[in-house]
Amino acid sequence: MGSQTNQQNQTETETEQLPCVLVHRSPSIEFHCLTNILSPHFRLLDHIDLSACRLGGIVITGAGNAFAEDVARYAVALSNDFLRRLLAGHRFVRSGIWSLGGKRVGIVGLGHIGSEVAKRLTAFGCNIAYTSRNKKPSVSYPYHENVCDLATESDVLIVCCALTPATHHIINKDVMKALGKDGVIINVGRGALVDEKQLVESLTKGEIGGAGLDVFENEPDVPKELFDLENVVLSPHRAVLTPQSIQSLQQLVLANLKAFFANKPLLSPVQLE
Repeated sequence: MGSQTNQQNQTETETEQLPCVLVHRSPSIEFHCLTNILSPHFRLLDHIDLSACRLGGIVITGAGNAFAEDVARYAVALSNDFLRRLLAGHRFVRSGIWSLGGKRVGIVGLGHIGSEVAKRLTAFGCNIAYTSRNKKPSVSYPYHENVCDLATESDVLIVCCALTPATHHIINKDVMKALGKDGVIINVGRGALVDEKQLVESLTKGEIGGAGLDVFENEPDVPKELFDLENVVLSPHRAVLTPQSIQSLQQLVLANLKAFFANKPLLSPVQLE
């Protein structure tokens, strides 16, 4: 018994001496393959107080563009699936949104994922506009300074920005009203980007046309009111869960670690300002 205790204490001491890696993720997603690679060599800490890191001078890295292509494909798939399944039969045809072609698509957050979404939807013949923290001088899409203005000029609103205190419930009642009764919301970002209670109310009252949701505000709990709605496509936070995305993330994490310990520039630093 004493030998087992000593061995356990030794293991705990050795673990405490390992460098720390903080993993910031949605509670509903487990990356077992990644943790299996890292855990023998690092202590893994979940959830990050970004403000505290900024004050302490701690550098944080993100997923960069590891997920961008697969999440972009998923956003397009949700959009297309919704538009082709809205209600049924003659109601579908009479809805006037037979396909994505020619639709005005507003992208909330033109980062890695948003840019990939725009690239794919341009090929569908969509008219792209966007809002982001800053105007992107390298792109020609029309820019709107706020989400309400973007929603007014959009048939489909695709939400793929980062979740921060400033973007919490960025898709609110005013935005949904501006989007209108034929408008569609697609969320592949984070659940709390959308005011979920207001979304349910707007959907049930017919104040917006529909929604395609891969994320929810209190995962894994999903509002039961959504289950009976014909104008909603629901997905269990799976946009990033492809072998290619996970492999890209593994490679990026290990590359960032190698760069950090070699005192080289990190590949995907998170801006904490």
